[in-house]
Amino acid sequence: MALNIATEEDDEVMSAINTTPLVDVMLVLLIIFLLTIPVAIQTVPVHLPVANNIPTVTKPENITVAVDADENVYWGQEKLADNAALLTKIKEAAVKQPQPEIHVRGDKDTRFEAIGRIIVDCQRGGIAKIAFITEPQGAPAN
Repeated sequence: MALNIATEEDDEVMSAINTTPLVDVMLVLLIIFLLTIPVAIQTVPVHLPVANNIPTVTKPENITVAVDADENVYWGQEKLADNAALLTKIKEAAVKQPQPEIHVRGDKDTRFEAIGRIIVDCQRGGIAKIAFITEPQGAPAN
């Protein structure tokens, strides 16, 4: 059995980097990517089913908040002055048991920002359920 005893002459720092493990890992990753990319990109042309809207069953405790084309907000049939009044009404409704759902009816010409403010007010007021009321496809316009 041969022993290699280090001498002071062998204290030299090795300046070459062994790149063989790096190349091996890179080749394995290249092969994996080449095999998985065609599977991820491939799509099959299918005709997806059209879902019909289920009629909403309105419970008496549910509250309808409507927004018209001029971004006026209505609590039921009552026109509210601003979003602060809406937030106050939402906070009052949020403490009721069982908590009512807020049904949002937005005019088709209303900017999304007005609907977004209602959603944020419902979230800040503590409402857990928000629903959006739409007309079924093919329904006559009001």
